[in-house]
Amino acid sequence: MTAQEHWLLIDDDQAFVQVLCRSLARQGIDAISAHNRSSALEALSQHSFDRCVLDLNLAGESGLQLLPELLARDPGLDVLVLTGYGSIATVVEAMRRGAVNYLCKPVTVNQLVNGFEPLETPPALRQEPPSVEEMEWEHIQRVLTENDGNISATARALNMHRRTLQRKLQKHSRWRE
Repeated sequence: MTAQEHWLLIDDDQAFVQVLCRSLARQGIDAISAHNRSSALEALSQHSFDRCVLDLNLAGESGLQLLPELLARDPGLDVLVLTGYGSIATVVEAMRRGAVNYLCKPVTVNQLVNGFEPLETPPALRQEPPSVEEMEWEHIQRVLTENDGNISATARALNMHRRTLQRKLQKHSRWRE
């Protein structure tokens, strides 16, 4: 890695991005942060980036929807999706839309840097079947992705009250972090 690398960090958690920028600077990586779709696209139009770390949930905006826009503007950009709400459905969708990798928070700077490198060995698959709770979460994430992150439309599709869905999403995010 050279000191010339430039990264775009897109995450609505400003404290997290500040810490990450400082940590990357110690690694010789210049990083610029954006906190939503419009600031990310503005940064991309003003600067050239080698890599991008994109949060899946940008304060109600979908990182999955932003991903193809980023790649359309800069096809050579390596984008790593980072989220606190990991699911197989969103991993598959992120990779389908052009992400080079997908990591779940919390992550270290080394994990982020290494997340852009090709895997030397395939990841280990777990041997036991998923729990009912994990299967429910995967299903919710798949339907949420199909509805472009729209909570109300997802709740209707799941035949679930919107508040119940919000509680499940909130409970899971606290459990994961």
